[in-house]
Amino acid sequence: SAQVKAMWEMLIKRGKDLELRFQNVKADEKTGSAEWIANYTFSQTGRKVENYIKANFEFENGKIVKHVDTFDFYKWSSQALVLTGKLLGWTSFLQIKVRQKAMKSLDDFMKAK
Repeated sequence: SAQVKAMWEMLIKRGKDLELRFQNVKADEKTGSAEWIANYTFSQTGRKVENYIKANFEFENGKIVKHVDTFDFYKWSSQALVLTGKLLGWTSFLQIKVRQKAMKSLDDFMKAK
C-alpha cells in the first residue's frame, strides 16, 4: 500500500543512523516469516534503540497481501522513552499514544511529499 511504502521512505530518510539486519527468513508460496533487528536513534529523545521484530507474511500471486510485525513494546519504550517507557511501557495508554503519534508523523510526511 502507499502507506507502507511511505513509512519505509520516511524511516530511511529520517533515520540517519538506521541499521537493519535480517535473520531466520523462511517462506513458501503462501506464508513467510523473518526476524529483523533495527538499530537507530529515536529522534524524539536522542536515545539509541535496538528493536527485535518478528515479521509474518501472507502471499497471493507472488505478492505480500498481509504483513504483521510484532515486538516487545515495553523493551522498546524503555530504550526510546527511558523513564516514561519504564514506568508506563506496559500500559495500553502509552502504546496507543505512541501509535497515534507515529501515524500522525506518517500522515504529515505523506502530505509533504
